[in-house]
Amino acid sequence: MGTPKLSPDQTAILDAAIKGGHFRSETQAQRIKCRALNAKGLIRRDPKDGDVWYPAEGLKPVAAAEPAPEIAALPTVLPADASDLMATVQRARQLLDEGDVMAARRLAGGAYLEAKAAAQFAASFGADGRRLVEKARRLQADALLIETRAMIRIAEAYDAAQAAGDAATRGRPKNVSDENIFPFTLDEAGISRTQIHAARQLAKAERATPGIAERAIAARVAAGLEPSRANLKAAIGTKTATKEERGDNLYETHAVAVHTLAALEDFSPTVWEPACGRGAISRILEAAGYSVILSDLVDYGTADAHGEVQAVIDFRETKPGEGECHDIVTNPPYGEVLNSFVAHALRVHRPTKMALLLNLNFLAGFADDDRNFVMDELPPARVYVFKRRLPMMHRDGYEGPKASSSMNTAWFIWERQPDGTYGNATLVRRVDWKDYQPAAESEAAE
Repeated sequence: MGTPKLSPDQTAILDAAIKGGHFRSETQAQRIKCRALNAKGLIRRDPKDGDVWYPAEGLKPVAAAEPAPEIAALPTVLPADASDLMATVQRARQLLDEGDVMAARRLAGGAYLEAKAAAQFAASFGADGRRLVEKARRLQADALLIETRAMIRIAEAYDAAQAAGDAATRGRPKNVSDENIFPFTLDEAGISRTQIHAARQLAKAERATPGIAERAIAARVAAGLEPSRANLKAAIGTKTATKEERGDNLYETHAVAVHTLAALEDFSPTVWEPACGRGAISRILEAAGYSVILSDLVDYGTADAHGEVQAVIDFRETKPGEGECHDIVTNPPYGEVLNSFVAHALRVHRPTKMALLLNLNFLAGFADDDRNFVMDELPPARVYVFKRRLPMMHRDGYEGPKASSSMNTAWFIWERQPDGTYGNATLVRRVDWKDYQPAAESEAAE
């Protein structure tokens, strides 16, 4: 395939990706150049690691390689390249096979942390440390699998002891009849109740799909990514969301809401979606003929119709660009950041038009200065209230029972007037999303 005209930096990135099999973007400048190459169809992004890029099929080097400068050998203190770490992992595996799950778990946990640190240290040497990074991650994966299997067996033993009345919920049980059944408390074992809960979830996942943990870990290594504890939980659906994690949670906007908005409002030819998620809103806007600029605080690897990958930015830290801001359409993050998100859009970017899908309760409230600013000083021109609740928007990755929606929602529309203000009145209109749907969408939402 022919290669479009590229800048020297883009040429160097493409050449490195072709020769090395992939390229990792380390800086924001490199990410921007990689996105430009992605839009030209020259490289593709790893779906799991947004900083890893692979060359398109059939590409050949586009620049003569300069001889790599000679560097001193890497320090021999790298744990990843030391035989004692490998021996530690092998010893942990042997202990697990022998039934000493507590010792196996402790030894594997230490090896996991040591391998993780080794990989991070080796990565600081860039391409020259790649071999050691790969080796460290393989050892980290082995240690994680041993630790996971040990934790599953500990949880199963603990549950069995409790079911038999041989282990108390807290403290050392007074009625243990056979010390060989479960001869320790969680405190003595150095295991928290949170860890036991996580181990129970892993055991449940293994019972439902035997080998799922091993396959999830192996998949990370095969993709050249770190096999971490957190990723394992996320990959097999056992990750418990903390408050901090819920702050970035993705609740995909149902298509019926976007079809309704597109039928009721017109926007500028180019629209900004600053909380794009996986593209639930942007796909429908693009189908309606709009160009959509994508960004999100979280890197979902979402791309537009032309292959341009989303930017990863915190909208609340953005600054106005040159010229007028594009119209904004999004389902913003709820919770503590919501008011400041909306206020930032109107204070800093002042879009000609902005449409936000919000809880109807956004009309109320008086204790937050940002909420008062956007509703009293710069009120929305129109609020389209869904008199029929939208289908439930579950958190991304949720696979539990599908609940009915209990939230009343509305599209809030801000529109800047010729005099530069946003007016002083709000029209509230009740709408039924069923009146604005393509037939297939309406039937699917039933």
